[in-house]
Amino acid sequence: MKYMDEYRDGSVAKALADRIRDISTKRIRLMEICGTHTMAIFRHGIRTLLPDTIELVSGPGCPVCVTATEDIDRAVKLAQTKGVIVTTFGDMIRVPGSAGSLQTAQAEGAIVKMVYSTFDALKIASENRDSNVVFLGVGFETTAPTVAAAIQTAHAGGDGNFSVLSAHKLLPPAMDALLSGGNVLVDGFICPGHVTTIIGTSSYEKVVKQYHTPCVVTGFEPVDILQGILMLVEQIESGRSQVEIQYSRGVSPQGNPGALALMEKVFEPCDTPWRGLGNIPKSGLAIRESFADFDAAKRFDLSVPPAHEPPGCLCAVVLRGAAAPPECKLFKNACTPRTPVGPCMVSSEGTCAAYFKYHM
Repeated sequence: MKYMDEYRDGSVAKALADRIRDISTKRIRLMEICGTHTMAIFRHGIRTLLPDTIELVSGPGCPVCVTATEDIDRAVKLAQTKGVIVTTFGDMIRVPGSAGSLQTAQAEGAIVKMVYSTFDALKIASENRDSNVVFLGVGFETTAPTVAAAIQTAHAGGDGNFSVLSAHKLLPPAMDALLSGGNVLVDGFICPGHVTTIIGTSSYEKVVKQYHTPCVVTGFEPVDILQGILMLVEQIESGRSQVEIQYSRGVSPQGNPGALALMEKVFEPCDTPWRGLGNIPKSGLAIRESFADFDAAKRFDLSVPPAHEPPGCLCAVVLRGAAAPPECKLFKNACTPRTPVGPCMVSSEGTCAAYFKYHM
Protein backbone atom coordinates (compact mmCIF):
# COMPACT_ATOMS: atom_id res chain seq x y z
CA MET A 1 0.00 0.00 0.00
CA LYS A 2 1.18 3.51 -0.73
CA TYR A 3 2.75 5.16 2.31
CA MET A 4 2.65 1.87 4.24
CA ASP A 5 5.45 -0.17 2.68
CA GLU A 6 7.97 2.49 3.69
CA TYR A 7 7.25 1.74 7.34
CA ARG A 8 7.65 -2.01 6.83
CA ASP A 9 10.86 -1.86 4.81
CA GLY A 10 13.18 -4.62 6.06
CA SER A 11 16.35 -2.83 5.04
CA VAL A 12 15.34 0.32 6.92
CA ALA A 13 14.39 -1.76 9.97
CA LYS A 14 17.77 -3.52 9.90
CA ALA A 15 19.62 -0.21 9.62
CA LEU A 16 17.74 1.14 12.65
CA ALA A 17 18.42 -2.03 14.64
CA ASP A 18 22.12 -1.87 13.71
CA ARG A 19 22.27 1.74 14.86
CA ILE A 20 20.68 0.78 18.19
CA ARG A 21 23.30 -1.95 18.64
CA ASP A 22 26.12 0.44 17.74
CA ILE A 23 25.26 3.05 20.37
CA SER A 24 24.00 0.78 23.18
CA THR A 25 26.35 0.61 26.17
CA LYS A 26 23.87 0.51 29.08
CA ARG A 27 21.22 -1.91 30.24
CA ILE A 28 17.94 -0.18 29.35
CA ARG A 29 14.36 -1.10 30.22
CA LEU A 30 11.70 0.49 28.01
CA MET A 31 7.97 0.23 28.60
CA GLU A 32 5.30 0.50 25.95
CA ILE A 33 2.00 1.72 27.37
CA CYS A 34 -0.22 0.89 24.44
CA GLY A 35 -1.86 -2.41 23.59
CA THR A 36 -1.44 -1.76 19.87
CA HIS A 37 2.30 -1.35 20.41
CA THR A 38 2.38 -4.57 22.44
CA MET A 39 0.83 -6.57 19.62
CA ALA A 40 2.97 -4.88 16.93
CA ILE A 41 6.19 -5.56 18.85
CA PHE A 42 5.34 -9.27 19.03
CA ARG A 43 3.89 -9.52 15.53
CA HIS A 44 6.97 -8.03 13.85
CA GLY A 45 9.56 -9.71 16.07
CA ILE A 46 10.98 -6.40 17.30
CA ARG A 47 12.57 -7.97 20.38
CA THR A 48 14.68 -10.32 18.24
CA LEU A 49 16.28 -7.33 16.48
CA LEU A 50 17.47 -5.64 19.67
CA PRO A 51 20.65 -6.24 21.68
CA ASP A 52 20.37 -8.19 24.91
CA THR A 53 21.00 -5.00 26.87
CA ILE A 54 17.60 -3.58 25.87
CA GLU A 55 14.49 -5.01 27.50
CA LEU A 56 10.97 -4.20 26.35
CA VAL A 57 8.17 -4.58 28.90
CA SER A 58 4.44 -4.04 28.55
CA GLY A 59 2.64 -1.62 30.85
CA PRO A 60 -0.98 -0.63 31.54
CA GLY A 61 -1.76 0.25 27.94
CA CYS A 62 -4.72 -2.05 27.30
CA PRO A 63 -7.95 -0.25 28.28
CA VAL A 64 -9.88 -3.49 28.66
CA CYS A 65 -7.19 -4.94 30.90
CA VAL A 66 -6.90 -1.99 33.29
CA THR A 67 -10.67 -1.75 33.85
CA ALA A 68 -11.14 -2.53 37.52
CA THR A 69 -13.01 -5.65 38.58
CA GLU A 70 -15.53 -3.55 40.50
CA ASP A 71 -16.45 -1.72 37.28
CA ILE A 72 -17.10 -5.07 35.59
CA ASP A 73 -19.21 -6.08 38.59
CA ARG A 74 -21.27 -2.87 38.24
CA ALA A 75 -21.80 -3.53 34.54
CA VAL A 76 -22.95 -7.08 35.28
CA LYS A 77 -25.37 -5.76 37.92
CA LEU A 78 -26.74 -3.32 35.34
CA ALA A 79 -27.23 -6.13 32.84
CA GLN A 80 -29.17 -8.09 35.44
CA THR A 81 -31.48 -5.12 36.06
CA LYS A 82 -34.95 -5.45 34.53
CA GLY A 83 -35.54 -3.18 31.55
CA VAL A 84 -31.83 -2.45 30.94
CA ILE A 85 -29.86 -3.13 27.76
CA VAL A 86 -26.09 -2.96 28.25
CA THR A 87 -23.98 -2.07 25.24
CA THR A 88 -20.19 -2.11 24.98
CA PHE A 89 -17.22 -3.03 22.82
CA GLY A 90 -16.64 -6.69 22.02
CA ASP A 91 -13.71 -7.50 24.31
CA MET A 92 -15.49 -6.16 27.39
CA ILE A 93 -18.25 -8.76 27.16
CA ARG A 94 -15.85 -11.58 28.09
CA VAL A 95 -13.84 -9.87 30.86
CA PRO A 96 -14.40 -11.76 34.13
CA GLY A 97 -15.73 -9.92 37.16
CA SER A 98 -15.87 -11.21 40.70
CA ALA A 99 -18.71 -13.62 39.92
CA GLY A 100 -19.08 -13.78 36.16
CA SER A 101 -18.89 -11.61 33.07
CA LEU A 102 -21.33 -9.77 30.85
CA GLN A 103 -21.25 -12.88 28.67
CA THR A 104 -22.32 -14.96 31.66
CA ALA A 105 -25.14 -12.53 32.38
CA GLN A 106 -26.17 -12.68 28.72
CA ALA A 107 -26.32 -16.48 28.87
CA GLU A 108 -28.62 -16.14 31.87
CA GLY A 109 -31.05 -13.93 29.99
CA ALA A 110 -29.64 -10.39 30.26
CA ILE A 111 -29.65 -8.24 27.13
CA VAL A 112 -26.05 -7.35 26.27
CA LYS A 113 -25.20 -6.00 22.83
CA MET A 114 -21.80 -5.52 21.24
CA VAL A 115 -21.38 -2.20 19.41
CA TYR A 116 -18.61 -0.63 17.35
CA SER A 117 -19.18 2.94 18.50
CA THR A 118 -21.07 4.91 21.12
CA PHE A 119 -23.42 6.16 18.43
CA ASP A 120 -24.42 2.55 17.72
CA ALA A 121 -25.55 2.41 21.35
CA LEU A 122 -27.42 5.70 20.93
CA LYS A 123 -29.18 4.22 17.90
CA ILE A 124 -30.23 1.19 19.96
CA ALA A 125 -31.65 3.58 22.54
CA SER A 126 -33.70 5.40 19.90
CA GLU A 127 -35.07 2.06 18.66
CA ASN A 128 -35.91 0.75 22.16
CA ARG A 129 -37.68 3.61 23.93
CA ASP A 130 -39.20 1.28 26.52
CA SER A 131 -35.74 0.16 27.71
CA ASN A 132 -32.86 1.91 29.43
CA VAL A 133 -29.80 1.58 27.22
CA VAL A 134 -26.47 1.89 29.03
CA PHE A 135 -23.13 2.14 27.27
CA LEU A 136 -20.12 0.86 29.23
CA GLY A 137 -17.55 3.51 28.39
CA VAL A 138 -13.98 2.23 28.56
CA GLY A 139 -10.75 3.39 27.00
CA PHE A 140 -8.25 6.18 27.23
CA GLU A 141 -8.33 9.68 25.80
CA THR A 142 -8.72 8.22 22.30
CA THR A 143 -12.29 7.00 22.79
CA ALA A 144 -13.49 9.47 25.43
CA PRO A 145 -14.26 12.30 22.92
CA THR A 146 -16.61 10.03 20.95
CA VAL A 147 -18.45 9.12 24.15
CA ALA A 148 -18.66 12.79 25.09
CA ALA A 149 -20.11 13.53 21.64
CA ALA A 150 -22.78 10.83 22.07
CA ILE A 151 -23.77 12.20 25.49
CA GLN A 152 -23.99 15.69 24.07
CA THR A 153 -26.11 14.41 21.16
CA ALA A 154 -28.42 12.53 23.54
CA HIS A 155 -28.76 15.67 25.66
CA ALA A 156 -29.66 17.78 22.64
CA GLY A 157 -32.05 15.18 21.22
CA GLY A 158 -33.83 14.32 24.44
CA ASP A 159 -32.79 10.66 24.41
CA GLY A 160 -33.62 10.18 28.07
CA ASN A 161 -33.34 6.39 27.98
CA PHE A 162 -29.61 6.55 27.13
CA SER A 163 -26.85 6.73 29.72
CA VAL A 164 -23.14 5.94 30.10
CA LEU A 165 -21.30 4.06 32.82
CA SER A 166 -17.95 5.81 32.55
CA ALA A 167 -14.86 3.73 33.27
CA HIS A 168 -12.62 5.92 31.13
CA LYS A 169 -8.99 6.34 32.13
CA LEU A 170 -6.35 9.06 31.63
CA LEU A 171 -2.95 7.64 30.73
CA PRO A 172 -0.42 10.19 32.09
CA PRO A 173 -1.51 9.78 35.76
CA ALA A 174 -0.89 6.03 35.42
CA MET A 175 2.65 6.71 34.20
CA ASP A 176 3.16 8.91 37.25
CA ALA A 177 1.77 6.20 39.53
CA LEU A 178 4.09 3.58 38.04
CA LEU A 179 7.18 5.66 38.73
CA SER A 180 6.21 7.27 42.03
CA GLY A 181 6.09 3.97 43.90
CA GLY A 182 9.71 3.23 43.09
CA ASN A 183 8.95 -0.47 42.62
CA VAL A 184 8.92 -0.49 38.82
CA LEU A 185 12.14 0.15 36.91
CA VAL A 186 11.48 2.05 33.69
CA ASP A 187 14.22 3.93 31.84
CA GLY A 188 11.97 5.29 29.09
CA PHE A 189 8.41 5.19 27.76
CA ILE A 190 7.27 4.29 24.25
CA CYS A 191 4.19 6.53 24.27
CA PRO A 192 1.02 5.80 22.28
CA GLY A 193 0.49 7.63 19.01
CA HIS A 194 -3.32 7.65 19.02
CA VAL A 195 -3.72 8.87 22.62
CA THR A 196 -1.19 11.64 21.99
CA THR A 197 -3.05 12.64 18.84
CA ILE A 198 -5.74 13.83 21.27
CA ILE A 199 -3.80 15.06 24.31
CA GLY A 200 -0.59 16.37 22.73
CA THR A 201 2.79 16.07 24.39
CA SER A 202 2.54 18.46 27.35
CA SER A 203 0.91 15.77 29.52
CA TYR A 204 4.18 13.81 29.54
CA GLU A 205 6.29 16.71 30.82
CA LYS A 206 5.79 15.78 34.49
CA VAL A 207 7.21 12.31 33.90
CA VAL A 208 10.22 13.79 32.14
CA LYS A 209 10.92 16.57 34.63
CA GLN A 210 10.09 14.85 37.91
CA TYR A 211 11.43 11.37 37.17
CA HIS A 212 13.98 12.17 34.43
CA THR A 213 12.38 9.49 32.28
CA PRO A 214 12.37 10.20 28.52
CA CYS A 215 9.23 9.73 26.46
CA VAL A 216 8.98 9.19 22.70
CA VAL A 217 5.57 9.22 21.00
CA THR A 218 5.73 6.42 18.46
CA GLY A 219 3.72 5.07 15.54
CA PHE A 220 2.64 1.46 15.12
CA GLU A 221 4.60 0.06 12.17
CA PRO A 222 7.91 -1.79 12.71
CA VAL A 223 10.04 1.09 11.39
CA ASP A 224 8.11 3.49 13.64
CA ILE A 225 8.77 1.37 16.72
CA LEU A 226 12.45 0.81 15.98
CA GLN A 227 12.99 4.50 15.31
CA GLY A 228 11.18 5.34 18.56
CA ILE A 229 13.42 2.89 20.46
CA LEU A 230 16.50 4.42 18.81
CA MET A 231 15.40 7.91 19.89
CA LEU A 232 14.95 6.69 23.47
CA VAL A 233 18.31 4.94 23.50
CA GLU A 234 20.00 8.07 22.14
CA GLN A 235 18.45 10.12 24.95
CA ILE A 236 19.39 7.67 27.67
CA GLU A 237 22.94 7.15 26.40
CA SER A 238 23.51 10.91 26.30
CA GLY A 239 21.88 11.55 29.67
CA ARG A 240 18.94 13.52 28.27
CA SER A 241 15.27 13.35 29.28
CA GLN A 242 12.84 14.89 26.82
CA VAL A 243 9.48 14.36 25.17
CA GLU A 244 10.02 13.66 21.48
CA ILE A 245 7.66 12.79 18.64
CA GLN A 246 8.59 10.01 16.26
CA TYR A 247 5.01 9.78 14.95
CA SER A 248 5.07 13.27 13.44
CA ARG A 249 2.74 12.29 10.61
CA GLY A 250 -0.06 11.80 13.12
CA VAL A 251 0.82 13.78 16.26
CA SER A 252 1.34 17.45 16.96
CA PRO A 253 2.52 18.92 20.29
CA GLN A 254 -0.83 20.66 20.89
CA GLY A 255 -2.96 17.56 20.25
CA ASN A 256 -6.57 17.99 19.12
CA PRO A 257 -8.05 21.13 20.73
CA GLY A 258 -11.57 20.33 19.52
CA ALA A 259 -11.58 16.85 21.04
CA LEU A 260 -10.07 18.15 24.27
CA ALA A 261 -12.74 20.87 24.51
CA LEU A 262 -15.49 18.28 24.01
CA MET A 263 -14.06 16.06 26.75
CA GLU A 264 -13.75 19.06 29.06
CA LYS A 265 -17.37 20.02 28.48
CA VAL A 266 -18.83 16.59 29.30
CA PHE A 267 -16.29 15.01 31.67
CA GLU A 268 -14.25 16.02 34.69
CA PRO A 269 -11.23 14.23 36.20
CA CYS A 270 -11.92 11.93 39.14
CA ASP A 271 -10.11 9.40 41.29
CA THR A 272 -10.58 5.93 39.87
CA PRO A 273 -9.34 2.35 40.42
CA TRP A 274 -7.02 0.64 37.94
CA ARG A 275 -6.44 -3.08 37.84
CA GLY A 276 -2.89 -3.61 39.07
CA LEU A 277 -2.29 0.00 40.11
CA GLY A 278 -5.01 0.64 42.67
CA ASN A 279 -6.82 3.94 43.04
CA ILE A 280 -5.04 6.73 41.14
CA PRO A 281 -6.03 10.35 41.84
CA LYS A 282 -7.50 12.31 38.95
CA SER A 283 -6.95 9.44 36.51
CA GLY A 284 -10.57 8.81 35.51
CA LEU A 285 -13.33 10.72 33.76
CA ALA A 286 -16.64 11.31 35.54
CA ILE A 287 -19.67 12.79 33.79
CA ARG A 288 -20.23 16.40 34.83
CA GLU A 289 -23.29 17.42 36.83
CA SER A 290 -24.67 19.32 33.83
CA PHE A 291 -25.03 15.95 32.06
CA ALA A 292 -26.00 13.96 35.18
CA ASP A 293 -29.19 12.66 33.53
CA PHE A 294 -26.95 10.56 31.27
CA ASP A 295 -24.75 9.19 34.05
CA ALA A 296 -25.65 5.55 34.75
CA ALA A 297 -23.80 5.72 38.06
CA LYS A 298 -26.37 8.28 39.26
CA ARG A 299 -29.39 6.77 37.56
CA PHE A 300 -29.03 3.23 38.96
CA ASP A 301 -28.04 1.61 42.23
CA LEU A 302 -24.60 0.25 41.38
CA SER A 303 -23.45 -0.73 44.84
CA VAL A 304 -21.60 -4.05 44.68
CA PRO A 305 -19.72 -6.19 47.23
CA PRO A 306 -15.92 -5.77 47.45
CA ALA A 307 -14.32 -7.11 44.30
CA HIS A 308 -11.84 -9.97 44.24
CA GLU A 309 -9.40 -11.18 41.59
CA PRO A 310 -9.38 -14.74 40.20
CA PRO A 311 -7.14 -16.99 42.36
CA GLY A 312 -3.67 -17.38 40.87
CA CYS A 313 -4.14 -14.74 38.15
CA LEU A 314 -1.13 -12.41 37.70
CA CYS A 315 -2.80 -9.88 35.39
CA ALA A 316 -2.43 -7.14 38.00
CA VAL A 317 1.32 -7.78 38.21
CA VAL A 318 1.75 -8.07 34.44
CA LEU A 319 0.07 -4.69 33.96
CA ARG A 320 2.76 -3.07 36.14
CA GLY A 321 5.51 -4.61 34.07
CA ALA A 322 6.60 -6.53 37.17
CA ALA A 323 6.07 -9.98 35.63
CA ALA A 324 5.80 -11.59 32.22
CA PRO A 325 2.82 -13.81 31.38
CA PRO A 326 4.82 -17.09 31.34
CA GLU A 327 5.55 -16.50 35.05
CA CYS A 328 1.84 -17.06 35.77
CA LYS A 329 1.04 -20.69 36.56
CA LEU A 330 -2.32 -20.32 34.81
CA PHE A 331 -0.80 -19.11 31.52
CA LYS A 332 -1.46 -21.58 28.67
CA ASN A 333 -2.91 -24.02 31.23
CA ALA A 334 -6.19 -22.92 32.77
CA CYS A 335 -5.92 -19.54 31.02
CA THR A 336 -6.11 -19.46 27.22
CA PRO A 337 -7.92 -17.18 24.73
CA ARG A 338 -10.77 -19.73 24.67
CA THR A 339 -10.93 -19.97 28.47
CA PRO A 340 -9.53 -16.67 29.78
CA VAL A 341 -9.12 -16.28 33.52
CA GLY A 342 -7.95 -12.66 33.45
CA PRO A 343 -8.49 -9.67 31.16
CA CYS A 344 -4.94 -9.70 29.74
CA MET A 345 -5.86 -12.93 27.95
CA VAL A 346 -9.32 -11.68 26.90
CA SER A 347 -8.37 -8.53 25.07
CA SER A 348 -6.89 -8.60 21.58
CA GLU A 349 -4.45 -5.98 22.92
CA GLY A 350 -3.64 -7.82 26.15
CA THR A 351 -0.08 -8.79 27.00
CA CYS A 352 -1.03 -12.37 27.82
CA ALA A 353 -2.89 -12.71 24.51
CA ALA A 354 0.19 -11.39 22.68
CA TYR A 355 2.49 -13.82 24.47
CA PHE A 356 0.10 -16.71 23.79
CA LYS A 357 -0.08 -15.95 20.08
CA TYR A 358 3.49 -14.98 19.28
CA HIS A 359 5.89 -15.95 22.09
CA MET A 360 7.65 -19.30 21.70
